[in-house]
Amino acid sequence: MAGEDNSYDKYRRKSSMSRKAMKKCPGFDVDHSTESLSSSVPDRTGKTRKFSKHQNASVPQTPFVRKQVDPETAKYFLEIANVIEGTEVDLEERPVICGNALEETRGKEVEVATDYIISHTLQTLIEGCDVDHLCVFLRSCAKDFPHIAMDRSGSHVAETALKSLAVHLQDVETQSLIEETLTMICQAIVINPVDVMCNCYGSHVLRSLLCLCKGVTLDSSEFHVTKSSTVLAERLNFKPSRLDGNDSLRLQQGFPDLLKFLVSEMLNCARKDIETLQVNQYSSLVLQTALKLLVGHEQDLLHIIPILLGCNKENAVEVNYVEVTAVRNLLSLMKETAYSHLMEVILEVAPETIYNELFTKVFRNSLFEMSSHHCGNFVVQALVSHARCQDHMELIWEELGPKFKDLLGMGKSGVVASLIAASQRLHSHEHKYCQALAAAVCSANESPTVIVPRILFFESYLFCKDKSNWNWPKGVKMHVMGSLILQSVFRLPSEFIQPYITSITSMEADHVLEASKDSGGARVIEACLSSNASAKQKRKLVVKLQGHFGELSVHPSGSFTVEKCFNVSNVSLKEAIVSELLAVQTELSKTKHGPLLLRKLDVDGFAKRPDQWKLRQASKQSAYKEFYATFGSKETKSSINDSFIVETHHTSQPEKLKEIRREIDACLASATAPSLGSQYLAHEGSTTKLRMSGHRRCPERAEQHGEKFTRNAVDDDVLKSKNKKHKKKNGATENAAARSKTADDDVYHQKAAQSVDKKEKKRRRKDGLSESSLKKLKA
Repeated sequence: MAGEDNSYDKYRRKSSMSRKAMKKCPGFDVDHSTESLSSSVPDRTGKTRKFSKHQNASVPQTPFVRKQVDPETAKYFLEIANVIEGTEVDLEERPVICGNALEETRGKEVEVATDYIISHTLQTLIEGCDVDHLCVFLRSCAKDFPHIAMDRSGSHVAETALKSLAVHLQDVETQSLIEETLTMICQAIVINPVDVMCNCYGSHVLRSLLCLCKGVTLDSSEFHVTKSSTVLAERLNFKPSRLDGNDSLRLQQGFPDLLKFLVSEMLNCARKDIETLQVNQYSSLVLQTALKLLVGHEQDLLHIIPILLGCNKENAVEVNYVEVTAVRNLLSLMKETAYSHLMEVILEVAPETIYNELFTKVFRNSLFEMSSHHCGNFVVQALVSHARCQDHMELIWEELGPKFKDLLGMGKSGVVASLIAASQRLHSHEHKYCQALAAAVCSANESPTVIVPRILFFESYLFCKDKSNWNWPKGVKMHVMGSLILQSVFRLPSEFIQPYITSITSMEADHVLEASKDSGGARVIEACLSSNASAKQKRKLVVKLQGHFGELSVHPSGSFTVEKCFNVSNVSLKEAIVSELLAVQTELSKTKHGPLLLRKLDVDGFAKRPDQWKLRQASKQSAYKEFYATFGSKETKSSINDSFIVETHHTSQPEKLKEIRREIDACLASATAPSLGSQYLAHEGSTTKLRMSGHRRCPERAEQHGEKFTRNAVDDDVLKSKNKKHKKKNGATENAAARSKTADDDVYHQKAAQSVDKKEKKRRRKDGLSESSLKKLKA
């Protein structure tokens, strides 16, 4: 017996390396897992939101006494652990062994699942058994599933079981069996859902269960924890809403009826405790997940959202979802961290009727008060970002338009950024918001040239005592939110942003170079070059970087600026840019992004045959010119002056225009002279093809110019052959550079707003097998 005990203790010490040691002794133990694990969480800007005294209030509940596993069972599972850690068991026999071992837990599921040591082994058995044994195990412990889910160790067992069910869902024949099992678990949870929802472990298991019922991946960041950088990018129109493509995230067949049952019954049973659910950080996460999963089911949302707003179901009629008596309470609740997060999701998914009521009854005449609060300002950002019509923007302008300077002074630049992005999305009050932003940083008697520098260095300018004598700070990182605001501004029509264009084109050359080396400043420069500003204004900005393109090209942020400058330049400026890159070609080719930049600008072609390189660039320029002349907007046509081709930003069909540009580049890549004739773009359905206007290549014309056509054809074949040889190599380089750009964007947005929740640690053990104990099991 002593040897057995020592081996068990040894196994305990070994397993404790993968999980944090518990402070309390094993054995008869009371579960206190409702205690808060932290007193604060980071908000979207990385600043800590402190919880109020009600934030972590737990729901009164009967303590759950965890029984100790008897010595015989502990010895058995120790032997099982030795077996599955081995390497000599046939893979075909592994499910049988795991299934048979799992049967030994019958009647002792709770004790085994909540044991700190044996739960590791149980997780491995659940992962290795077949779906029949798994469902038998879950049905046997369905009544006690809430207690398992709320336990420190049992929650990992419950998560593993749900993930295993998700894997087996890919088999159509098992779906009915899995649905019956999940139904029993859901019925057990809705008996007392508040305990599970407000528990730090149970809430995570419950969110996984909701995702499984919906049919999405259980660890999806879209529904479990959404990065604040992703939310910010969506609010500023840099990324489409993730909930719009909800169906694209489904990996297997879900159970929508079971999802609706679970959510509705949880709220119906918890109605008397709704005040607790509103301010508890863990229940808030569960409710956020449920709302996101129900996007598209308007009737269910119309039933659920009034409950979350604290309104009586009987009064929630079509024209009165929000009670007048609940308005003051809602304004107070939105200053709580947990409920402010929940309200953001409510505004995102709410049907139009509820959104309109919230806007008119709750937020109207309170927007500035809420915008001034450290939690409430995020709710206002969500409200503005999901405004439905121009009437909403008019009401928002009346309250917040004159308050831009106050908002920026209080550090609530996120509200300002959301307002500008919403005005661009709804095409409402763009000019007024641009004027208000400019007036906030530039007085009437000052030159507009100071606008962009002051927005780039928001904090430095706002905290400067003598603002009239503020100068460009040296060695200071540019304000991330300020750069995001400027990017949104440069996406607006050019007639609204002339002061901003004047300001950025009037910056000193050294300041433009410094901005191009900053991750935020570089994106502002690129946004200006992609705007609808005139060709002359863009050229004025590009020439300020002349002599520094080689230096910028080896810089991670500046390389993309160099490419943008090249795209909007005329032939002479393009030649100057490529000449500077040629001088640093060796160093540039060693960087992650360098090979792709060299290929896009055809630096090798310029080095070998500069005359032909110029002719190819002139041919592309002519093709772009005719395309924009035929299909571009009035602004686009007017911006093409002095043979200076502008990469105009179109909000209507940006992807199609990029595709057209690539087709033009591909068609003209092998041209050796600009004598391609007049070209136009013919649309056939969704496909755009480049064709030659004028005479067709008829046999008679071919005979007259046979020699010329033959020479061109040979040149084309030689170039195509070279392209095929380097296609694989360049393809790998291009993919690497594309991933680099995406990674840079992710890092940039993460700096703008740090993640709200940290990723939870994975606690999986490697599967193994042992021959010595295998014989005992088979016997």
